[in-house]
Amino acid sequence: MIGETVLAEAAHDAVVRVEGNTYWPPESVSADVLRDSPTPYTCPWKGRAKYHDVVAAGTVLRDVAWSYPDLKKSAVTRVGRDFSGYVAFDAREVRIEN
Repeated sequence: MIGETVLAEAAHDAVVRVEGNTYWPPESVSADVLRDSPTPYTCPWKGRAKYHDVVAAGTVLRDVAWSYPDLKKSAVTRVGRDFSGYVAFDAREVRIEN
């Protein structure tokens, strides 16, 4: 959440937790709050990330959301679940309620 704006909402068992981050299924993320960012990043074990700016409550927060559209197969095996395209938010900028 940012202020009172809910960015994503899903059942507890629908989200994936990896390295202290909560990844939300793409269909649970409000479509109008994400704006693609050109920021590049590649995780050594998950693969290439796609960053997003969050636009909500009259605020633009740069690069506070990210996803891995094409996870490495080894990442899926490591986590035990395919979370390709799931969106995580930076908990230092966005309030995460589990």
